[in-house]
Order: sequence, then C-alpha cells, then structure tokens
Amino acid sequence: MSRLDLHLHTTHSDGSCTPTEVVNMARHAGVTALAITDHDIMTGVTEAMTAGQQCEIEIIPGVEISSFTGNSELHVLGYFLDQQDPDLLARLKTLRDGRHRRNPQIIERLQTLGIDITYDEVRALAGSDSVGRPHIARALMDKHVVASAKEAFDRFLAEGRPAYIPRELPSPAEAICWIKAARGLAVLAHPTWVKVAEQSLVDLVRQLKADGLDGVEVYYSTHAARQTREYLSLAQQLGLLVTGGSDFHGLTKPDIEVGIGKGTLHIPTSLLPKMKEAAGRL
Repeated sequence: MSRLDLHLHTTHSDGSCTPTEVVNMARHAGVTALAITDHDIMTGVTEAMTAGQQCEIEIIPGVEISSFTGNSELHVLGYFLDQQDPDLLARLKTLRDGRHRRNPQIIERLQTLGIDITYDEVRALAGSDSVGRPHIARALMDKHVVASAKEAFDRFLAEGRPAYIPRELPSPAEAICWIKAARGLAVLAHPTWVKVAEQSLVDLVRQLKADGLDGVEVYYSTHAARQTREYLSLAQQLGLLVTGGSDFHGLTKPDIEVGIGKGTLHIPTSLLPKMKEAAGRL
C-alpha cells in the first residue's frame, strides 16, 4: 500500500531526525510522496530531495508557519513553495529572530525556578537556526527534570505555566499572504488545535478562505474518526482542498511515526494530484 505524508519535521526545526533519516523512514513505511514542513525554515528541503531521488520518493517543499488569532496560535502549512524566494526567506527569518528573543526569557524563567539550564545548551541541542520550546523540553528531559516533552509543556512551557512567554507572530492572513506570494498552497494545519467552538471554526475557515486559504489538514495523527469526518465535511462545504500528515517530530512525539501516525493514519494518495493541479504543478 502506497502512502502519503504531508506534515513532517526534521532537525532543521524541532524534529530529532535529519531529513535523510526521515526520508528513509518514509521509504520503510511505504510512503511515495512527502512534504518537509519544518517550522519557519526550509533549509532541510534540499537534503530531503537528494535522499528522495535515491529512493524514488517525491519531496514537496513545505513549511509550517505559526500565526496568532483571537487567543490562540493557528498554524498554516505551505506547499509547493519556491524555497529560494527571497521575500519568503526574509519573512521566515523574522519569525526565527522572534524565537531567539523569546527563548532566553523562557530560560531565565526556568532558572528562577531553580533549574540549571542555559540557552547555549539548548541551541547546541537544536543544532539549527530554528530553536523553539520543543528543544527546551528536550533539554529538560536530558537533565531528568521531566520524563517527557508533554510533561515539560504541562509543567513549565505551555501557556499559563510558569516559564511561558508570549511570542510575536503574524496574523493568519499575513501567513497565508507570505505563502501565496511564494507561489505556494496555504493549508490550515491540525484544525483540532484551534481554540474556537465548532460553529466558530466554520466561520473562521470561511474567513481564512477569503484571505486566500487553499485547504484544510483533514487527516492527522490525533484526529478522532468523528473529527476527520467533520473536517472533511467542512473542506467540502467550503470548496477547499483536503490534505493530511502525521506531524512526525521524533523524540518529542515518540508515539507518532512517519506515514502512519499512531498506527492507523492513512492519507489517500488521491489527494496529491488535486493539490498539484491547484498549485499548477501537473
């Protein structure tokens, strides 16, 4: 059975596996096409493409951009992007710069709680220019302060917890605009994360479509069957593309595997031609 996975993270952002390792995992899982969607950075795409050529896996250039609306984050996935687009690269850099301003403040909060941790340690662990809270969580795990990334967020890093610092983020409309300007498709990531009531989600997605949104991530590792049906109906109702992905990260989400999520994820490969047609890539 051939598989599709359009939401994967590598060591270039907050994943624990290199792009080559991710592609090799995809090959073993029967994935024939995948998208590297690191947070706010696209430097891992070239390595993935090289690895993909060697095992005949199609690699789609992607990115995941965090935005803020109401009182919660909203993530927008970009696909089929021009990874050399100077405006997009500059805009993504502003987001990474914002992380670099925020992260030391988080570290200071942790230090005031009596935790022996430095930002230099976190940056060395990340090994890339895209450093975020998952890297801080991994550092806390390495120091045996917490047993898992979930515990790190629940105790220290999530909104409302003692080390949380708000982040400077664009609006969803801005994130969509950045992706469209780089000739990509803009897709709402994991709608179950959006903190609005069910009916409000319909209104929100309708507004996002007016802002240029192309699709909804219907198939996702933690979506219950009921949610998948609801999001599929929502996409069809609003005439949006349907996409899906595992959101593989590696160590910070150890129960999620490439291509199969928690073991039952199956993303129809028939979705990809429709995306290519919408992106003018057929």
